[in-house]
Amino acid sequence: MKILVAVKRVIDYNVQIRVKEDNSGVVTENVKMSTNPPDDNAIEEAVKIKEAGKAKEVVAVSVGEEKAQETVRKALAVGADRGILVKVDGVIEPLAVSKILKKIVEKEKPDLVFMGKQAIDDDCNQTGQMLAALLNWPQATFASKIEVKEKSLEVTREVDEGLETIEVKVPAIVTCDLRLNEPRYASLPNIMKAKKKPIEQVSAGDLGVDVKSRIEQIKVEEPPKRKAGIKVASVEELVQKLKNEAKVI
Repeated sequence: MKILVAVKRVIDYNVQIRVKEDNSGVVTENVKMSTNPPDDNAIEEAVKIKEAGKAKEVVAVSVGEEKAQETVRKALAVGADRGILVKVDGVIEPLAVSKILKKIVEKEKPDLVFMGKQAIDDDCNQTGQMLAALLNWPQATFASKIEVKEKSLEVTREVDEGLETIEVKVPAIVTCDLRLNEPRYASLPNIMKAKKKPIEQVSAGDLGVDVKSRIEQIKVEEPPKRKAGIKVASVEELVQKLKNEAKVI
């Protein structure tokens, strides 16, 4: 079995996001970047399946600018065998990413495609579903547990009502939830080894994919600041304020 894992370079989740003065986007210059957290879970699960002897190769792929090599290198350092970087400058929308991944899938012919359930920058939660539609493959989204069977996967999904367990035939697309596993840290020796692992670089143009934006971003602004809360002396006062001031009861 061969597993392809899509990873995205985003602003680190510990960084305080700042909006540009002209409201055209968020500040990314001199800002710490890292792998999208759910993508770390996707890489970890793929490596665990390989370590269990159920997969022979894990290939990490990222779509983005030249610096996204760092994201691919991190995946290699935690156990991926090869890396692919599809170079695209600027903002790229989920549909274009899906079309690029479709081309990579057709070339690499993996049995499974793993990725995070959504990215923490645009929060779209669309790429996995769009890729499944383009390939006409079954999909299992929001996976919190994966069991590999002979020609299928048993996936436990996190849904609004609780947990849902489904079985999908391979090949399939799986988007991974944060509770799927605990991603490992890359050791220094593995980081050094990752520098010698191959990363193939191609451009979206080489793949024949049009990455032109279909959505126009008009304005980005910070959410309004929340008003400070108050303390009440009694339940009666709380009820009175909820009724007369907040008007929610």
